[in-house]
Amino acid sequence: MTKGMHVVVVGGGILGLAHAYLLMRRGCRVSLFERGPRASGASIRNFGMIWPIGQPAGEMHAIALRSREIWLEALSRAKLASVNAGSLHVAYQDDEAEVLREFSEIGPAAGYPCAWLDRAGVLEQSNAVKPEGLRGGIWSGTEVIVDPRRVVAGITEYLRISGVEMHFGEPVRRIKLPIVETAVKTTHADAAIVCGGDDFETLFPEVFASSGLTRCKLQMLRTHPQPHGWQLGPALAAGLTLRFYKAFQICSTLRRLKERIAREKPEYDRWAIHVLASQTADGAVTLGDSHEYGLEVDIFDKTQLDDLILREAATFLRLPDWRIAERWHGVYSLHPEKPFFEAEPAPGVRILTAAGGSGMTLSFGLGERTLPRL
Repeated sequence: MTKGMHVVVVGGGILGLAHAYLLMRRGCRVSLFERGPRASGASIRNFGMIWPIGQPAGEMHAIALRSREIWLEALSRAKLASVNAGSLHVAYQDDEAEVLREFSEIGPAAGYPCAWLDRAGVLEQSNAVKPEGLRGGIWSGTEVIVDPRRVVAGITEYLRISGVEMHFGEPVRRIKLPIVETAVKTTHADAAIVCGGDDFETLFPEVFASSGLTRCKLQMLRTHPQPHGWQLGPALAAGLTLRFYKAFQICSTLRRLKERIAREKPEYDRWAIHVLASQTADGAVTLGDSHEYGLEVDIFDKTQLDDLILREAATFLRLPDWRIAERWHGVYSLHPEKPFFEAEPAPGVRILTAAGGSGMTLSFGLGERTLPRL
């Protein structure tokens, strides 16, 4: 990649925006094409969590930490709000406390700056945690929360006024460099990056036919804004999350916890539910989520999954107002064995997609990794 190159980015979600931002900062001419009138996929249907603590130790955790650095730079330049309150994983069972204590002992050496807190320490960090039955938890300061709807729209506008050519409502139908064709125009470019979200088939169907990619549907909820300026503080997670994020696989005590959950809460395993809570800028609390895997996505949501999420949230979270204002589902792509998918279907064309449920966390770090490969 050289300064002055003209690069087309396909996709107006967070992965596409991250690539466009990094290209612009390196002096490239950038044209971004998004098929919809605005981003409406997984990039705006999530917790807004920049969540390094969830990534497995090693390369992916390093990418997440670097992504966080660039996120903070981009948010500052675009004058967008974030909550740098970190995260709390809380324990209400002995096996949960064992996993979190072990992680607090071995995690720092693996690159996770976290610490075990006793019951009093957790309650000092957050008044949103239920004190009844609380054993303790781990505190990490690396996690950042943004409002995904506002931030995706805000970065889009920042790129526009910074000189990136933004073409929304204009799907790309063919890339054969130097030609990039849409339904309404032909553009000449030196390179192209395709970040198409869960759209596998449109541009390079033969690549995606052999990619092994699938889809995941998740259900989420959001409360009304909490009254009187009440603040959640750190984003919250509890015992179910320990079996979900790969970071905790370094813990030898994890197996016993997973066995208990499978025995006591089989419905949470069936729908791969773990429960997180984050707060948006207007004070609403986002709760979720469930996971349904497969290429065919059920367009109908399941009320029982929302009920399971809310039931589990009530075991560790106390809110002034539990009224639900919004319910939705999102869909993202993922590879069953790889943390993301990349390919080079033609010289100068890079496909990057399927960051799983970690698109917000990894976006800028993956973008920085992609650019030298152009």
